[in-house]
Amino acid sequence: MLTWILLGLVAAVVLLLVVIAVRPADFRIERSTAIAAPPGAVMELIEDFHQWSRWSPWDKMDPTQVVTIGGAPRGTGATYNWVGKKNGEGRMEIIEHRPNELVGIQLDFLKPFPSHNRCDFMMHHAHGGTHVVWRMTGTNNFMAKGFDLFMDMDKMLGRDFEKGLAALKVEAEGATGAPAAAGTSASGTRAPA
Repeated sequence: MLTWILLGLVAAVVLLLVVIAVRPADFRIERSTAIAAPPGAVMELIEDFHQWSRWSPWDKMDPTQVVTIGGAPRGTGATYNWVGKKNGEGRMEIIEHRPNELVGIQLDFLKPFPSHNRCDFMMHHAHGGTHVVWRMTGTNNFMAKGFDLFMDMDKMLGRDFEKGLAALKVEAEGATGAPAAAGTSASGTRAPA
């Protein structure tokens, strides 16, 4: 009887390992919103890491976090390093910049779990304002695929993206004195990149 129980447990563990191994490694998390402000006003809040404390959801989550901003003052070459109890340790660097269109960021988590991802903020004129898309793409290792099997990363991080975009909207619209845009929405997808 004990032998059958042990064989059953071994089979369950092997099955779980196979399920994790065959899960897609590439991921994409994306949210978007409409902001009643010109792309330049939105871009200023994203391309300058000194402005992130005004809208980034993670700056507010971890009061112990220490941030070091370096490199270029804004745009390509600007860097943002953080260390905190809740947010761990990591680094961002703007590696692609097209004025009023795109800010591409290399996002490296160092602790507690190393991971290397890409974040893009894409903007275009829409209905007298700006349509903003915040996207993160990357490749999960075996451990991250296992974690994602039990925890919906799109839902967890997507919620933070939505909070960040809502705060970005408030800041950008406040800077221009614009009224809130009608029809603001957040949408999310999770698909192979």
